[in-house]
Order: sequence, then C-alpha cells, then structure tokens
Amino acid sequence: MSLRPDLARVSLVSLGCPKNLVDSEGALGEIAAAGHEIVADQALADVIVVNTCGFIESAREESTEAIAQAVKYKKRGSCKAVVVIGCLSQRFDLHDSDIDACFGIEHSGKLGDAIDQVLAGGRIHDVACPTEQWLEPDSRMISTPPWTAYLKVSDGCSNRCAYCAIPDIRGPYRSRPESLILDEARRLADAGVREIVLVGQDLTQYGEDLRHPERSGRHPELDSGSNRMPDQVRHDVSLAGLVRKLNEIESLRWIRLMYCYPTKVTPDLIDAIASCKRVAKYIDLPLQHADDGVLNAMNRRGSADVYEKVIDDLRAACPEIAIRTTFIVGFPGETEAAFGKLLAFVEKMRFDRLGAFVYSPEEGTPAAKLGRRVPRKVAEARYDRLMRLQQGISLERNRRFVGEKTEVLLEGSTQEGVFGRSYRDAPEIDGVVYLSGSDAEPGQFVEARIVDATEYDLVGKSES
Repeated sequence: MSLRPDLARVSLVSLGCPKNLVDSEGALGEIAAAGHEIVADQALADVIVVNTCGFIESAREESTEAIAQAVKYKKRGSCKAVVVIGCLSQRFDLHDSDIDACFGIEHSGKLGDAIDQVLAGGRIHDVACPTEQWLEPDSRMISTPPWTAYLKVSDGCSNRCAYCAIPDIRGPYRSRPESLILDEARRLADAGVREIVLVGQDLTQYGEDLRHPERSGRHPELDSGSNRMPDQVRHDVSLAGLVRKLNEIESLRWIRLMYCYPTKVTPDLIDAIASCKRVAKYIDLPLQHADDGVLNAMNRRGSADVYEKVIDDLRAACPEIAIRTTFIVGFPGETEAAFGKLLAFVEKMRFDRLGAFVYSPEEGTPAAKLGRRVPRKVAEARYDRLMRLQQGISLERNRRFVGEKTEVLLEGSTQEGVFGRSYRDAPEIDGVVYLSGSDAEPGQFVEARIVDATEYDLVGKSES
C-alpha cells in the first residue's frame, strides 16, 4: 500500500508505438500530479493502468495478454483495480467485469479522479468518439532516457489508407497548436533533452487542418474543457516552418522526423532538412509498396516514379541523408509480378533502413473486403526475400562509413565498451554504434571513427 492511506501506488503498462508512449507519459504525469505514487513493478501496485494498442492483430494480442496479467494481480489480491485505456478499448469498446475503469484514447484529465473512484469501489466506462479539437495533456512524465524524448505534433489521421483502422480509432487529423509544440520543446531542452523525435500519424500533414479547416471536416466550436484547443485558421503553419522554429532552440542537437507521407514532402521541407543544422539528416518515409496497382488498391497517393523523384530530390539536397522506409507484402491482389516490381525498386533505391510487414486484414477496413488474398505462406516467403535483399543493401550502405568519423550519442555499455546511435539511427528501431576507447557517460556526444560494419550496426573507436 501507499505510505498515505488516501493515495495509491500505480503501475502503468505502455504498449504500441511512440505516439502511444507519449500518451502514456501524459497519463503518468496526470496520475503523479494527483499525488499517487508511480511504481514500475506491477506486483507492488494498488492500481494497474494498461495503455493498449489495437492497430494490428499482434498488437491486440499483446494488449489482451497485458490486461489478463493485470487481472491476475487483482485476483491474487495484490492489486485492487485495473484501468484500461487507449486504442484497443477505443476500437472495441471493452466491457469486462474484471476491468474497473475503461477509457478510449481521450483519457486526459480523467485518470486522477478515476483512480480515486475505482479504489472506492466505483466502476467507470467512458469511451466516446474522439473530439475534433486538439486535446492537450495537463502534464507529462518522460519515460525515455533523459537525453531523448518524443514530441507529438498531431493526433488522428485523415489519409484513409485501405488497410488502416487508425482514422476510425483516433479520429480525423488534428494538428497540435504550434505554440504548444515549441513551448514543450523548450521545456524538454531546458531539462537536458538533446534529441527530440517528432511523431504523428503523418508529420507532413501538419498544419493542413489549420490552413484549410473546411477540408478536414472539423468544426470550429469549442469544447467545454479548458485543455481542448480551439481551431484557429493559420495560413502560415507547416511542417517546414515548425522545423525551422525548432531549429532555433540552441541546446537541441538532433531534431528527427518520423512518419512522413512521400507525396507531401515539399521542396520547402527538403530545404529545411538540408539547411537546418539541428535537424538530423534522416527521414522516415513509409512507402508501403512500389507497384502502382497495389498502391492504388491501398488508396495510397503517388506512384513508384513519384516516390523515386522524392528520394532523388532528398539525396540531391542532402547527400548524407539516411532514408528509412516501410513496406507491406502480401496485400490482396499482389501478384508475383507486382512483388517483383517492389524488389526492383528496393534494389534501385538502396534504402539505409527498411522495415516490412506481412499484410493482415483489419476488421472494418476496405482492404479486409478485398478478394484475391495472398496465401499466408506466400506472403511470408515474400517478406523473407525482401528482407534478405535489404540485408545486403544495408551492409553496403554501412560499409561506406568505415574509415569515416561520425558523431555518436552514447546510450549504454557492454563488457567490451559502450554503444550509442549516430544521426542515421532512430531510437529502438534502427541499429547502434559500438565503441571502444571512451569513458564518456550516457547522454554525451562523442566523435568516433568507424572501423567495421555489419548489416545493421557499426563498430568504432572514440576520438573524443
């Protein structure tokens, strides 16, 4: 039990993507602000909060298992209440007698009181359609290493890709007001954060709903809650403009861009990436496929030729840029010829980083109704072929750095030395640089000369 009888020990389990992690950090901040004690060990918690992911089948299974584990603690008597929040509960409106409180994605401002209510024996079910205005958390407790933080610039999505349920789960695209983003970035920098990672379902759509609210389907009236931000028509808001303003925060070292829609990468954004010294020369550019027929079936804008032009423009303006992309294999109607076009495109483009997924049908999405399903074994074999191809490309790209110097952000140590990330490596999803000869502490930047390379990682010696 907590040291104070009127407060509780609360453990939060965060699942899913970095965007969901930011929501979890907002929940932690709110719970702590209410006076409750945050504990990492669920076995010590009076209340367990599970922030779920409902995006794909494997994520739903992980969320269901996490809820079941929390319920086990409750039945053993060590935990008094289980609270479920996030995408899974938003998507499927969970009703379970073992869950004491259930919220969807809009739980900000509710959790402190909810914990008090469930500890008093109350039950809560509050899953409403997402608001059409930005909902700003009151506080945030950063859970990443102190030198790196994710910075959320939007919520929801309006792209309506045929395979994706996110617009139904999280609602239409809502840009976070620029002033709030800049204020938080400054607070993070003042607290010692040196790398901020911009996240949203589609960074490149940032500001479009503020410039053209009539296109977004959003309404200008205000909600009653003080943390619901009003729509304000802003003709000067864009991702490129935001990046340039973030670049003025002197104590930041890297500003990293994730989730950029390829057809919305404008010349102005390319110029901002190339010219702003604090912007990491890195972009995450999910392409999803390179066969025009498959892209059309996916309801993805652009074509292989358009994507190639974007990549060429990025590399022309910024030759050192690292490009990460993602593809889906086994989408309905993907023939062997269509998959061959994807392989040829990857071979030609030589991506620095590449992730892939085997398509899985998602209930309620247009793609789930499509015929011409690709057998699972065929799709998995295509995945293996794609990743084997990329392994060779990744090794080739990494070997270019042998003999070169690069800046490394240290993150930890091994028996042989220390490791960190270069500008080419996003947290958690990319490779690392293993270093010898450095006694610097995690969170510091060091100069390293690269002496070896593998498919995903680099090996270097410190020269700082």
